[in-house]
Amino acid sequence: MKKTLKRFSPNQEDLKNHKNLGWLSKHLHDASLWNFNRRSISKAFAVGLFCAFVPVPFQMLLAAPAAVIFSANLPLSVALVWITNPITMPPIYYGCYKLGAWILNVEVQQDFVMSLDYVWEVFGVIWQPFLLGCMVVSAVSAFVGYWAIQAIYRFKAYKRSSRS
Repeated sequence: MKKTLKRFSPNQEDLKNHKNLGWLSKHLHDASLWNFNRRSISKAFAVGLFCAFVPVPFQMLLAAPAAVIFSANLPLSVALVWITNPITMPPIYYGCYKLGAWILNVEVQQDFVMSLDYVWEVFGVIWQPFLLGCMVVSAVSAFVGYWAIQAIYRFKAYKRSSRS
């Protein structure tokens, strides 16, 4: 799996010399942004999963600087935000809204319609439970993603050591 990820990752040297990346280009020399090890991958899962459920357009633009700040694997952090894509966004965000409404003990809009016009129409009513649900899902998924990757790596290391 690690070899496949490395093969599809962008070439680090090409990105370092790319001038259109602005302030980000000077930080691309950090080896942890490109390593596929336990620490950088678990941080990438935390960053990518957190950013995936933040309800803003262009979530990759949040994930890239966050990966640099937290020294997470950059390609994996950016790729993980695609968990929420145009196909999965409506059910995921509706679930976040329902979670937030449950936490706030607010009645869920029963006549909910999956359309952008409807969302803009009732945004004044649904924004608090929606944002709360998104932040809870972001935080929980980042926490679970980080520790799940840590556990997988440790389990694989245990299995390797027990074979010896």
